[in-house]
Amino acid sequence: MTYPTISDVHKDLLSGKTTSRKIVEEYIARIEEKKSLNAFLEVFSESALKKADEVDIKLKDKKQGKLAGIVIAIKDNISYKDHKVSASSKILENYTSLYNATVVERLLKEDAIIIGRTNCDEFAMGSSNENSAFGNVLNPIDTTRVPGGSSGGSAVAVAANLCHAALGSDTGGSIRQPASFCGVVGLKPTYGTVSRWGLIAYASSFDQIGPFTHSIADAEIILDVIAGADEFDSTCTMNENKWLKADEEKKVYKIAYFKDCIDHPGLNPEIKKHLLDTIESLKKQGHKIEGVEFPYLDYLVPTYYVLTTAEASSNLARFDGIRYGYRSKNATDLESTYRKSRSEGFGKEVKRRIMLGTFVLSSGYYDAYYSKGQKVRRVLCDKTNEILSNYDFILSPTTPSTAFKHGEVKDPIQMYLEDIFTVLANLTGLPAISIPSGIDSKGLPIGMQLMGKKFGDKEMMKLSEILVNNSN
Repeated sequence: MTYPTISDVHKDLLSGKTTSRKIVEEYIARIEEKKSLNAFLEVFSESALKKADEVDIKLKDKKQGKLAGIVIAIKDNISYKDHKVSASSKILENYTSLYNATVVERLLKEDAIIIGRTNCDEFAMGSSNENSAFGNVLNPIDTTRVPGGSSGGSAVAVAANLCHAALGSDTGGSIRQPASFCGVVGLKPTYGTVSRWGLIAYASSFDQIGPFTHSIADAEIILDVIAGADEFDSTCTMNENKWLKADEEKKVYKIAYFKDCIDHPGLNPEIKKHLLDTIESLKKQGHKIEGVEFPYLDYLVPTYYVLTTAEASSNLARFDGIRYGYRSKNATDLESTYRKSRSEGFGKEVKRRIMLGTFVLSSGYYDAYYSKGQKVRRVLCDKTNEILSNYDFILSPTTPSTAFKHGEVKDPIQMYLEDIFTVLANLTGLPAISIPSGIDSKGLPIGMQLMGKKFGDKEMMKLSEILVNNSN
């Protein structure tokens, strides 16, 4: 049996129609049936069943948490104590986490059941899930196509009903893009809303953990559980005073869209038509929606890659073959241990980004690239906040195309441009969500993206519910 929402699960659990153990057993069997999708790198059968039994006891005693019996998958860059975590990289293969990520701690506290770790692009670097050291993830809607990346395994796990919900990480669209390609909801919260403690870092000032779900309501429930200040993450500043509640009285919104986005040559004509139809639908409902100038669209991806690769170069320096993880058998001295372990342990895309990041941070190029990138980031933040001072949200497609075929995009630059509509939310730290919004002529999902004000996640989800209802 599949459950569309968390409330449906709880209804059956509380009525005695099913048990947590039975639900977990059904999901384990379904994951095995669908293992060709390669969504899961490992199923935590033993610990999941043990947790299910504990939850069933709590249900009988009526002491269950908010997520009692809810089966959740976690991306393979989120730490779960005494379980393996590898960031889908050979360099961390067979590494076992010594502690729980804060998000895992909070899920377990509310009686969620973690079913396994999902495949992803290595170190969360990619837009297609073709960069994993452990094979491609397949899109369940059309297995000849990619699921999107980097959190492709988590998106597929939800889309293929292999769990109720999943966590991913979003550095430049890594939750929203696969959500769009797989036809599910994908939320990137405001930066600082969810602790990054226990997340294997890619780019620390961009990374944010968020959920994949079948509904907006479920995304909100999970966000309420995992959000909140954390002593282990100094950038996690969210507190009750900053958390902006949805205005229940507000029925009409002012929404902006970028004129440059609609006219962008890389935008698929079907997605463009779908965006225009969405705009007209919102206008008919009484919302005020207007096109605005945003002359920096072509600067988004270059700025994003200069800054994120610089941070990746620094963050990934810790994987050196000395302290933990992969160590080359061909190493003969200290230098060769570093050189060979990293050359053999990292994949092609990760090495490309480390080298690019090292270059932009190097003497003589720091001011020309990294320093200038930070200045452009400030310009982008100021312009976006200026727009949001006059509008409630910014609407755009999530991606310029629907899911493409495996191996179809060979040029790294073309692949990077798949992130053109999603990276702005990470550059500015603002919340953004991808909402399933229909299908194209090939039967592939189209996602629409809403971006909101800082800590305005709840209000954004309120309008998202309206958009979902429009598309149904």
